[in-house]
Amino acid sequence: MITNILTYLDQNAIRFADKVAIADDRNSLTFAQWKQQAEAIGSVLGETINKQMRRPVLVFVDRRIEGLVGFMGVVESGNFYVPIDCKMPDQRVKLIHDVLNPVAAITTTTADEKILDLIDFQGIRIQYTEAIKHDINKEYLDEIRSKVIDTDPLYSIFTSGSTGVPKGVVISQRGAIDLTEWLVNTFEFDETDSLGNQTPFYFDGSVKDIYICLKSGATLNVIAKKYFTFTKLLMQFLNERKVTTIMWATSAIVLVGNSNILDDNIPHYVKRVFFAGEAMPAKQLKVWMAKLPNAKYINLYGPTEITVDCTYYVVNREFNDDEYIPIGNACHNMEILVFNDNDQLVTVSEPGELCVRGTGVALGYYNNEAKTKEVFVQNPLHNLYDDKIYRTGDIVKYNEFGEIEFVSRKDFQVKHMGHRIELGEIEVAINAIDDISNAACVFIQEKDHIVLYYTTNSGNELDIINLVKDKLPKYMFPNEVYHLTAMPYNMNGKIDRIQLKKEYDI
Repeated sequence: MITNILTYLDQNAIRFADKVAIADDRNSLTFAQWKQQAEAIGSVLGETINKQMRRPVLVFVDRRIEGLVGFMGVVESGNFYVPIDCKMPDQRVKLIHDVLNPVAAITTTTADEKILDLIDFQGIRIQYTEAIKHDINKEYLDEIRSKVIDTDPLYSIFTSGSTGVPKGVVISQRGAIDLTEWLVNTFEFDETDSLGNQTPFYFDGSVKDIYICLKSGATLNVIAKKYFTFTKLLMQFLNERKVTTIMWATSAIVLVGNSNILDDNIPHYVKRVFFAGEAMPAKQLKVWMAKLPNAKYINLYGPTEITVDCTYYVVNREFNDDEYIPIGNACHNMEILVFNDNDQLVTVSEPGELCVRGTGVALGYYNNEAKTKEVFVQNPLHNLYDDKIYRTGDIVKYNEFGEIEFVSRKDFQVKHMGHRIELGEIEVAINAIDDISNAACVFIQEKDHIVLYYTTNSGNELDIINLVKDKLPKYMFPNEVYHLTAMPYNMNGKIDRIQLKKEYDI
């Protein structure tokens, strides 16, 4: 039984030593080179952090393969990696840093170094290009490998937090291994496959691309962001790299479908189309299905807290244009429980909260016991032994085919442009602006729009987006902004968000 994700890299560094494993626009590495460079980074880390284990290490990432090498280098050292977007606002990096107190950071560019300076980073700095030249300390790496078990943390990815402080979801080796085994075995990936990665490495959707590559021997091609602006070039890229599988955000699938590029430019080698992140309208998916009728189409669903995905649906029937694709049923070694407000299992067509149990359930939120206890809870069906489930906050229902359909969110957390966002985090950032007296966000699902309402002490309008651009990533920017003379409140003294939505609809 595999207990360490690095076993996949070890095996393929022998089986496919000279085969390209990972490639971007500029560089590529074979499996043997990936392993060698990861071991060098792991050796440097071990020496500089005095052989500490199970501690967080920041890895700066962009649309480049260096981040993937950094990830495996951190795992070689017995620690867990935390992807940091090199374009992330300094303030958000600072918040993540303060939660983690990381022991080290792996940087590639001078811009990465400047971010560490701005957040007053006190840990060890590892420069990628220097680290990969370091001598490999095989004795140390073997010692570390003997101590790692499959419930140890593998990575932490930060999601939005309602208090304005991001939450670091900690995922175990076992969660990632089980996901990888299921994906590769169920969808029959092997060394002849070529993956086209669209999802940024600081989002959990990319975990699938990385670990399918590691286990199966497939080549992982990192698609530069520019290709989604010039979709004709995107199709050329997919064909030149002979990409057989894409695992993209729903929004990316829809973007390409709406561009009409598939009318004249077909990705000839694609045989699997996975989509995830938000509900997929059948109308948009039909564009792809008409142009690539022999491909397999798979809807994947799951929050970061359950190791990427917990349900899947292989599209196997016709849908009307106004329907959404179901999220299906549980992945291997995962169980889905849908509870009503009384914590009873729902009946067919009865909406309820989707909850998950299984090896994919995260270890919790790093250094945040209170938030962990809110959503990682005892299975309400019994109290006979410790049986942890994760409450997703997603409202779903079973259809007449026994498939799960997504309905809505339970709270203020929304899916916007493929990202899970706490509206509260946006409000915290807005309220921190001078002259703001109050701010509230609502989400208009039909338009996929975040709408911000705010009031000011002076009564003057402000250039909100300009004032918040250094505090929030772009995908959290409100799509529409309205200045109010007074904020509506309900009888409980809370902002009346129902009234705000009514005002929007007027």
